[in-house]
Amino acid sequence: MMERAGDANRITRAYFDSLLLEMRHIGAVVPDTSVTVYGHTFKTPVMTAALSHLDRHCHPGGMAELARGAADAGAVMWTGMGSEDELERITATGAKTVKIIKPHADNELIFRKIAHAEACGCIAVGMDIDHAFNSRGEFDTVLGLPMAGKTLEDIERFAKATRLPFIIKGVLSVRDALLCRQAGVRGIVVSHHHGILDYAVPPLMLLPEIADAVGGTMPVFLDCGVSSGLDVFKALALGAAAVSVGRALMGPLSEGGADAAARCIREMTAQLAGAMARTASAAAAQIDRSVLRRI
Repeated sequence: MMERAGDANRITRAYFDSLLLEMRHIGAVVPDTSVTVYGHTFKTPVMTAALSHLDRHCHPGGMAELARGAADAGAVMWTGMGSEDELERITATGAKTVKIIKPHADNELIFRKIAHAEACGCIAVGMDIDHAFNSRGEFDTVLGLPMAGKTLEDIERFAKATRLPFIIKGVLSVRDALLCRQAGVRGIVVSHHHGILDYAVPPLMLLPEIADAVGGTMPVFLDCGVSSGLDVFKALALGAAAVSVGRALMGPLSEGGADAAARCIREMTAQLAGAMARTASAAAAQIDRSVLRRI
């Protein structure tokens, strides 16, 4: 298949690969890969992405099977579009879960989904605002459900509707990051939704600017293109609190269910630990940005 010049996923992969690591050995210790997200401590900063409909594409157990793998590996579980029953099955596994809601045209539906996520015991809830439009500039329709763009006032209302941290996924500019903070959002995911826009800036490229702009007032997560523990290391170095992994988990999940997904998360965490040990990075939250070099 011929590559598209503007393929944002190819551009994102190239940017990951353009970053090199210094080695720093003096004073290095066995690293601590644990992270704390919204008051909960996890063994790894490797989180699942907010995937959907895995029962159709990967495993008959669907998202609940992935949740079992995340819980086993000590990782945060994120979930995207799905039924109330599915979210209940996910949280019943014991996985600490973040629920991401589509930007439905019907705001009352969004409020109901926020309330349900809270009732299910999710640790946070949010919205992927980058799924409001289709490629023709029209409001999108997803599985027959109409979507719509959201105003700053809408986002502020969503954030105030729950005691849970409210997260916005699909932030790819300092502008939107600052508007999210203004609206009372308590976390953002830097993401281009797996190349939803050709020539989109790689999330990793904008990550340090966005992290610096919000100045530690909320966690900044990274999504898109993460396929190894070295990718995770680079994201943490540039300001991510934790990192979402999607497609790299789908193959193992399809082949071996929850156990294989958990092994994949552990292997990526081990790769991360190896990079941390060889760069004198003692803890996941303390990786020095200056350890990276650009080709």
